[in-house]
Amino acid sequence: MYIDYILFVFSFGMFFFFFFKQKTAYEMLRSLVGSEMCIRDRYQRRVRGLTLADMLRLGLMLVLVLLPAEPSTPPADSTCAASLAAPSGTAPTNSHGATDSHGECGCSAGTDRRAGPQHVGAASSEPAQHLPSNAQPSVLLKIPAGEFTMGTDNPGVPGDGEEPARRVYVESFWIEETEVSNEQFARFVAATNFTTESETFGWSFAFEGHVSKEVSAATTQAAAAAPWWLPVQGATWRRPEGPDSHILNRMDHPVVHVSWNDAVAYCDWIGRRLPSEAEWERACRGGKEDRHFPWGNLLLPKNTHRANIWQGVFPTNNSAEDGFKGLAPVDAFGAQNAYGVKNMLGNAWEWVDDWWTVDHSVAAQSVQKSPTGPQAGEEKVKKGGSYMCHKSYCFRYRNAARSQNSADSASANLGLRCAKSMTLSEH
Repeated sequence: MYIDYILFVFSFGMFFFFFFKQKTAYEMLRSLVGSEMCIRDRYQRRVRGLTLADMLRLGLMLVLVLLPAEPSTPPADSTCAASLAAPSGTAPTNSHGATDSHGECGCSAGTDRRAGPQHVGAASSEPAQHLPSNAQPSVLLKIPAGEFTMGTDNPGVPGDGEEPARRVYVESFWIEETEVSNEQFARFVAATNFTTESETFGWSFAFEGHVSKEVSAATTQAAAAAPWWLPVQGATWRRPEGPDSHILNRMDHPVVHVSWNDAVAYCDWIGRRLPSEAEWERACRGGKEDRHFPWGNLLLPKNTHRANIWQGVFPTNNSAEDGFKGLAPVDAFGAQNAYGVKNMLGNAWEWVDDWWTVDHSVAAQSVQKSPTGPQAGEEKVKKGGSYMCHKSYCFRYRNAARSQNSADSASANLGLRCAKSMTLSEH
C-alpha cells in the first residue's frame, strides 16, 4: 500500500515537472516518450515513429499518473440503507474514520449491515439484563375510515417523495397510542428469547454526543455522510449507547436499535402489525387537511412544545428547550391531535410496512383505497422524525415527511408503533 502511495506521488511530481518545464503539450509528450509526435487537430491525434519501448514507457507513465492509491477497505453499497448479508463485512472510512453511511438524513444513521465497522464480526454474547417485563401492549386508538390528502405539493425535503398531494381512502383501523416502550419490548424478549439484529451483528449506530468518552475513543469509525453517527460495538436496545450504558431508568422510553424485521416480529407476537404509510399518515394528521403538524401549522402553538426534536445548533448543541436532550418517555407531550396519538412526530422514527418509492404519479390520478406501496423494494419507509431532527438539517418532523432504511437497519433513534386491522364487528 505504501509503495502505491510513493509511486502515486512520484508520478504526479513528474507530471507537473514536465507540465511546467515544457512549453507545449507536444514537447511534454515528446519528452515522455522520446519520439516525434504529430497532433493533427483538436479532436484527432496521431502518433508516429513510436517504438514498442516508447509505447511501453508512455503507458507506464500514464498508469502511474492515473492510478489512485488503493483504498484501505472496499466500498460499501450506496443506497439509504441496504439489505442484510454477511455481518463480517467492512466499510470505507473517513476522518473518525467514517464508514459509508446509507442515509441522506443526518438525523438518521442509515446503516448498511453488509458494511459494518471493521472490528465487528460476531454476535453480542453479553448475558441478558434482568429487566422489568410486566408491561402490557400500548392502548389501541380507533382511527375512523375516511378520505384524506396524503403527501404535499410543497415538500419540505425535495427528493423524499413527499409530493404530490393525493387523495387516499383508508378503512377504519386501530393504532397504538404510543411508541413501543423498552418495558413492552422487554416483555416480548423475556417470553420468546428473541434476539434483535443489532445483537446478532454485534453493533448498531449511536449518536456521538450521547456515548461515553471511553466508547467514543474505542470507536474508530463514523458514518461518512453524518460523522456524529458512530457504529458502536455492543450498542443494542438494552444498551443504547454501548456496553457501558443501560435502560433500567428508561423503561418508559421508546425501544430503539430495532430493525424493521425486529419490529414485525414484535407486532406479530402481540397479534398486531406495522401500519401502512397511508394509515400512519391518516392517524398523524388527526382529521386535519393541509397541515404541517398533527396539531396545526405552528410548531410552537402558544409557545408550547408539542414534540421532542432538536433545539439549538445541530449536531453540536441541543439546548433542550423542550425538556429533553435525547429520547423522552413515550407519553411525553400528551396527545398531538384529536385522535389521541402521542409522539407521532419527534422522539423516535417509526417503521411502517411499505416498501420505499418516490414515484406516486399513478396514485395521484385518482382516489387510492388503502394503498400499501410497492410490492417489493430494497428499503422500508419510516415516518415521524426523531429527537435529532432540526429544520436546518432534517426537516422531517412533519405529517408528510418520510425517509427510508433497509429492513435490517437500526440506530439510536429508530423505533416502532403497531397497528391492527378492525374486524367487521368492530367497525
